[in-house]
Amino acid sequence: MFTDSHCHLSYPNLVANLPAIRAAMAEAQVTRALCICTTLEEFADVHALATGYDNFWATVGVHPDNDDVLEPTLEDLLQRSALPRVVGIGETGLDYYRLGERSVADMEWQRARFRTHIRAARQVDKPLVVHTRSASDDTIAILREEGEDGSAGSAGGVFHCFTETEAVARAALDLGFYISFSGILTFKTAQDIRDVAAFVPMDRLLIETDSPYLAPMPFRGKTNTPAYVPYVAKQVAQIKNISVEEVAHTTSANFDRLFRGVLS
Repeated sequence: MFTDSHCHLSYPNLVANLPAIRAAMAEAQVTRALCICTTLEEFADVHALATGYDNFWATVGVHPDNDDVLEPTLEDLLQRSALPRVVGIGETGLDYYRLGERSVADMEWQRARFRTHIRAARQVDKPLVVHTRSASDDTIAILREEGEDGSAGSAGGVFHCFTETEAVARAALDLGFYISFSGILTFKTAQDIRDVAAFVPMDRLLIETDSPYLAPMPFRGKTNTPAYVPYVAKQVAQIKNISVEEVAHTTSANFDRLFRGVLS
């Protein structure tokens, strides 16, 4: 019924409790989950989840916040993305939130890494999983520069855990991307994000947990798991004035369409 389009089940505090997590998913009618890779070092563990369970899939990528890790080459991404049950490229993108003493100019390594992921996605025709934080202008600009405009040959993808403005959502949609909302949507202080969710068309909307982070209300502050994605769906249903069942059906269908039928 429900699909968690973005979770980190390879992280130690989740993988150690995987049987219980899977049981809770089944009880909550969360039938599928996409396990996201954030470093090349963890890819083998993420891929093992996808090959070990018939309702998990994997991505390959290096998160923009990770700077003391193996730097992915185009060939690294192409080789791993060709493996069974690897359906997307990412998590990738830009993150200027924790610059510290660095300037935006100092983050050219992030921008170069992002371009490498985009080029890999286009070559293998698999969608991008995009992270952007305090960097939306550059994120959109680089996607455009690399030819991501929704036309033939575009990889497309999803802006995950969306926390940006309606203008950024509109730009992402114009480029052919989907928008995914997490448990943040349920937070009392997140009315601006709920307003964006109201704007995003249902046929371009996904739901996720980003677990183990960002547990939705009423579990905020606790370890998140894919079993909590129905709470995100419930919030979307309230915003859109539709049933939770319709949210589950539509977002799962969107997930299938985005990943182009490779979920097998």
